[in-house]
Amino acid sequence: MSPTALVLGVGPGLGMSVAHRFGREGYDVVVVSRRSERHAEYLEALAGAGVNARAFAADVRDSAQLSSIVDCLGPVDAVYYGPGGTDLDDMPGEITTTTSDEARAAMNWLYPAIDVTRRLVPGMVERGGGGLLFAGGLSAVRPMPVLGALALSSAALRNYAVTLNAALADKGVYAGTLTIGGVVERGDIHKMVASRPEQFGDLTGHTLDPDEIAETAWQMFVERDRAEEVFSAL
Repeated sequence: MSPTALVLGVGPGLGMSVAHRFGREGYDVVVVSRRSERHAEYLEALAGAGVNARAFAADVRDSAQLSSIVDCLGPVDAVYYGPGGTDLDDMPGEITTTTSDEARAAMNWLYPAIDVTRRLVPGMVERGGGGLLFAGGLSAVRPMPVLGALALSSAALRNYAVTLNAALADKGVYAGTLTIGGVVERGDIHKMVASRPEQFGDLTGHTLDPDEIAETAWQMFVERDRAEEVFSAL
């Protein structure tokens, strides 16, 4: 049987690049996102590249939906966790005005990472292999007050990933984090920001190639010599 890679929060940018990168290595790919209308396009692109893939529609913040998908997959050998909000008009206030309610809402992006880890890591440990990659923001390592509560959840996700890696290091299972600063090309945020130059300015020099990030993610997964890579165009 081919190994399975689960890509959570897949989008046309980094999520699909990760799906293609693992697929090229012989993984069957399972993509999960909230927008099922995109799945036919995703599956067609993956099939065209010779990748065996399935798609499920779910909001990863819904633990029942996430559990239902994980339970029907069988053994999972690699997980990429990269969901995030794309509504730039619904950003939390900057850090000096952050409320505890905003902080709690932002942490809802952390909890699914913990849930999927709890469900899948025991099997990985039993099989003596596998790994998890988590994608977060640059505000986890660089003060970015304008992001408010999102900086708190980014820092929490980063800490969870690197601490998880330390806990699993002697069990044959890997965990790592991709800390991303910049607009990822082809993604939803890239499309949105590019459509509003009067609000966000010129993107020249501030974008990141998702294929390059996915390649680094694969090397991290294989080499297991570091728990974090930082990508910054800021």
